[in-house]
Amino acid sequence: MSFPERGLIGIRALRREDIELILRTARSMKDISKRDVKKVPALRGKTVANLFFEPSTRTRTSFELAAKRLSADVVNFSPSGSSMAKGELMLDTVKNILAMNVDALVIRAKPEGACEFISQHVDVPVINAGDGMHEHPTQALLDALTMEEQFGTLDGLKVLIVGDILHSRVARSNIYLLKNFDIEIRVCGPPTLIPRGIESMGVKVFYHLQEALEGVNVIMMLRIQMERMQGGHFPSIHEYSKFWGLTAEILDRHAPPDAVVMHPGPLNRGVEITPDVADGARSVILYQVENGVAVRMAVLYLVVGGGR
Repeated sequence: MSFPERGLIGIRALRREDIELILRTARSMKDISKRDVKKVPALRGKTVANLFFEPSTRTRTSFELAAKRLSADVVNFSPSGSSMAKGELMLDTVKNILAMNVDALVIRAKPEGACEFISQHVDVPVINAGDGMHEHPTQALLDALTMEEQFGTLDGLKVLIVGDILHSRVARSNIYLLKNFDIEIRVCGPPTLIPRGIESMGVKVFYHLQEALEGVNVIMMLRIQMERMQGGHFPSIHEYSKFWGLTAEILDRHAPPDAVVMHPGPLNRGVEITPDVADGARSVILYQVENGVAVRMAVLYLVVGGGR
């Protein structure tokens, strides 16, 4: 495999066979989470440090659960209340935690490339839990597992990603992953939120949601990342929702009846997606959350345990 020595920095470095191994391992990990005793000794004696320099709910919690279900010890870190408030550099913080003999680092950071940089200065595996607008590899893997469960295979699917493509590490990692399979990838959103030259990544660009929905199997809605925006990218939230928000009426009228709706969270209900779609029969959003634990168990097992 491509990643055990340095961890999982991004999807782009993985081959199809690497992705398939992770998904295959994750499927077996789901069985563990359904037992009465949700624990196996695969990483007993190992310590995983979750270093989250940005806020997180799903990713942080699922990484913690994943490590504990593999019997690893877990240390959770957040910058508030730490020495970083006194001016300590991120790398110095990481090195001090490593001095306590942890075996792997799970890192979420604001700067793009932070996980790659840290991995070059430490001697334990690093798993990227999201770095700026760069990548979010485990999110793409859990999305792929969810699609595979819904349709039996990834090959042959048509996947539409809608919304703030420009600032989305989720969109980027998903595109990198899906390109390894026979998949038609579409993106849709305001022209100001579609990266220039994204067609070179092998995707089809749409600016009208109704047109983009025709014939797709998977609709992945994205949150508008206001915290990463500088300047106006669209006139108003109301205007955005009117043209690129997914409602039940638009879904039923323009998407095939077997199309499923995904969202990486957190949801802005009534903006990019209405409650009746988010909570409706076609939504697989909570399956994504469930699969997040299994995928992160698989990654920890393969990276920290060496797949033994």
